[in-house]
Amino acid sequence: MVFKMIGIVKRFGGLTALDHVDFEVGSGEVMALVGDNGAGKSTLIKTMSGAHAPDEGTIEMEGKLVRFRSPQDAWESGIATIFQELALAGKMTVVDNIFLGREIRKPVLGIPFLDRQAMRKRTGELLQQLDVHVPSIDSWVESMSGGQRQGVAIARALNMDARLIIMDEPTAALAVAEVRKVLEFIKTLRTQGKSVVLISHNIQDVFEVSDRISVMRHGRCIAVRETAKTTPQEIIGLITGAHEVRAAAS
Repeated sequence: MVFKMIGIVKRFGGLTALDHVDFEVGSGEVMALVGDNGAGKSTLIKTMSGAHAPDEGTIEMEGKLVRFRSPQDAWESGIATIFQELALAGKMTVVDNIFLGREIRKPVLGIPFLDRQAMRKRTGELLQQLDVHVPSIDSWVESMSGGQRQGVAIARALNMDARLIIMDEPTAALAVAEVRKVLEFIKTLRTQGKSVVLISHNIQDVFEVSDRISVMRHGRCIAVRETAKTTPQEIIGLITGAHEVRAAAS
């Protein structure tokens, strides 16, 4: 497994947000994470991404025990999180967003200068890999559509060589054509051998792109299903509590 959490507990005062959660993602796998509001999804992804430290349990990345004290620790371990808000700088170009904090420099007379040519070349390569079409790599990101911004955010994750990409509601508030494009981005990541955690309320999207589905309810991961061996009705029943939980699929 690329990523594994065992017995994760997270408390906020007297509230137990995560109650002994086990969660894992395989290499080149799209794992969907679903659940009703308040089920614990947000707390789980913040724990995966280093924003929260667990009170109990262990986290493994590519078979090695890791302890994230900050989101930077998670980034350095190969985990990129694309939150619903995207965290892109609207008044910066595509190139500047992709290389923000990871700028390429070259020495000139011993003084480091930004290597704009190398960054532009790499940006073009990343966008081509994902089949992302933007007006210009010199355009401000705020002028772009939601789908284009998702593409830029994914390209930034690829640029830092993330092995696990966490996507929080990537198709929320997008037009139908843009939803299709974002789903294609996810499929492209899988073909490149990247692992993806997809958090979504859209069951149709989940079934189109995921390999497995983890269902959270009341701070617990109550079931894991292979997408090809379950139905939307079963997943919705598990989310709402209307469906009886049977043994999780391996």
